[in-house]
Amino acid sequence: MKAAFITGHGGNEVVAVGERPLPPVGDGEVRVRLQAATLNRVDLYMRDSGAGITHSLPQIMGLDGAGTVDAVGAGVRQWGVGQRVIVHPGVACGQCTHCLRGDDVLCAQIRYLGEHRDGTLAEYVSLPARNVLAWPAHLDAAEAAALGVNHLTAWRMLFTRARLQPWETVLVFGIGGGVSLAGLQLAKAVGARVIVTSRDAAKLARAKTLGADEVIDSSTQDVAKEVARLTQGHGVEVVFENVGAAVWSSALKSLARGGRLVTCGATTGDQPGADLRRMFIRQLQVLGSTLGTLSEMRDLVAWVERHGLRPVIDARYPLEQVHAGLDRLASGQQFGKLAIEIG
Repeated sequence: MKAAFITGHGGNEVVAVGERPLPPVGDGEVRVRLQAATLNRVDLYMRDSGAGITHSLPQIMGLDGAGTVDAVGAGVRQWGVGQRVIVHPGVACGQCTHCLRGDDVLCAQIRYLGEHRDGTLAEYVSLPARNVLAWPAHLDAAEAAALGVNHLTAWRMLFTRARLQPWETVLVFGIGGGVSLAGLQLAKAVGARVIVTSRDAAKLARAKTLGADEVIDSSTQDVAKEVARLTQGHGVEVVFENVGAAVWSSALKSLARGGRLVTCGATTGDQPGADLRRMFIRQLQVLGSTLGTLSEMRDLVAWVERHGLRPVIDARYPLEQVHAGLDRLASGQQFGKLAIEIG
């Protein structure tokens, strides 16, 4: 089968597009013939170094995906050949305390597609049958694939971790990236007021068309001061961020008393000043979050179907042009997901 895979670590020179073995189908597994996947920051991380992630080379890239069931293993009853499905990229053990209580994303043995095991930038992927869900009928392949990382991550951040309420205000940093856009879409859909930031005026303008209530140009405006002005000094109940050190101080200063900051990334650094005095005096909560559980993804997919939500796709590339997609992701210029169309 054709796939995009890393042969080492560095730049695009270590990303090859060529033939890899067709994955077998084990007991309890399904093999999916993929139609589309999307690029995520971890694809760049695996290409650049993969440090701290146990993997072996060559490694097929890609976390999320959408396609049709190609084959089913022994014991699989819930899926049949030809059914359209989307992928949950976290393969948990299913037996530990976290898995048994339904919090499989905390499983210490979890193995992610595109990180610990071969991923979705390929014509086929095999994975446990529990890790695929029905593809929402109103979405195309790229839109459906996008749910598996960005929207699932945003769903857990907003509703499981931060417990966002419809009457609250949320500040979303770095609008334009996939997770941030998903956060905007989901928060607005439940009725929350959303303030977004970016250093790009064009991205801010597009965010307004997607429902952002207020925008802050962080290249010319002090985010915390603008938040104070926009909220009459109250601050926001929830900060949603995946940027890290560069925005941390502004994020904490933007929170209302008793507010919650939820984070899923640290693209600008992972060692910000803690500002402990502010945290304990104002009784702030800092919440970490990664991806989402299988149950949360089922809830997300059902909700997306009811509300007709469509992920934002910035650009689409054939598998052979994966290098161009990685370059655009690294540039930070995208507004929405970068899709890889496979078949």
